[in-house]
Amino acid sequence: MAEDIQYHSTAFDAINLIDAHYQKFSFQRHYHLDFHIGLITGGRQVFKHNGNSHCVGAGQLVIMPPDDIHDGRSWRESGYDVKVITISPTWLSHLADIDTPDTLITFRQLIVEDPSIFNQLSTLFHTLKQTNSSQLAIDCAPYEGFSQLFEQYGSVVTAKNARLGQKHISKLKDYLMENLDQAIRLQDLSDLCQLSESQFQRRFKAQMGLTPYAWLSRLRLEKSMQLLKSGINGTDVALQVGFYDQAHFSKAFKSNFGITPSQVRCQPYT
Repeated sequence: MAEDIQYHSTAFDAINLIDAHYQKFSFQRHYHLDFHIGLITGGRQVFKHNGNSHCVGAGQLVIMPPDDIHDGRSWRESGYDVKVITISPTWLSHLADIDTPDTLITFRQLIVEDPSIFNQLSTLFHTLKQTNSSQLAIDCAPYEGFSQLFEQYGSVVTAKNARLGQKHISKLKDYLMENLDQAIRLQDLSDLCQLSESQFQRRFKAQMGLTPYAWLSRLRLEKSMQLLKSGINGTDVALQVGFYDQAHFSKAFKSNFGITPSQVRCQPYT
């Protein structure tokens, strides 16, 4: 069985789904803009996160926070199956009934092995994927689906207690998101942090685990996936995120997601 990667929209703009079988494809070191909650339903996946190696199998779930650098591949040639719920940090905090400014939801564990929570999130995945469920059931599903995960593994932190430099990272991300189609200079980024270029490069890589250029490249690809799923054609997406060569964009996209831009088929929720 070859790679089979399907993206699905939901009734909520902040939540998307990925239903995939990965076999030969390997994720290089990367990060996401949203929380990625992966339910392993078959096979085993291995990945590195914060310098530690992990191996997860059927029945386990991985809670990958936004901005955390990690990779991923199949443990065996037969591949692995995963269902992923992606959700914006702001909306996840809202679901946890955390609406205080500068307050964030986080989780005490990266990997959770809990059949009850796994089944609850699996039910949420299938409910959000269906378009013939009752509207009230769909509206309530995220609150019910995440409730046990929040209760048993969630915690709350304020921005000032988050990772060192998080406010700078947020400022940089906002700036880059507004200027993805522009030529970005190192001086622009270092000025935002009131650092010299050499200071900025050293501190950024120490904090994020990537060079500023590699981080920007991933940001462009993350945004391109969002745009493709919204129905914008690949040529326009490439220009909007700063790729002026369609072939370069397609190659970079497939290298990072395992499919080409034209293969993104995210069925709109109706």
